[in-house]
Amino acid sequence: MRAEMLTPYPPGIPAVLPDELLDQAAVDHLRAGVSGGMLVPGAADSTSGTMRVSVHDVGAD
Repeated sequence: MRAEMLTPYPPGIPAVLPDELLDQAAVDHLRAGVSGGMLVPGAADSTSGTMRVSVHDVGAD
């Protein structure tokens, strides 16, 4: 799960919100955008090489 909000600019719409499950499609989208010049303000790693996550035990609920 995400530990931070990732809002690529442009367009400035959150791609991933905190506590949202992070899937490969979202990672691929962000990395492709960054390699094309898109900015991700507020991200711990502006290159999207690493991402902050929160680990939850899926079987705990």
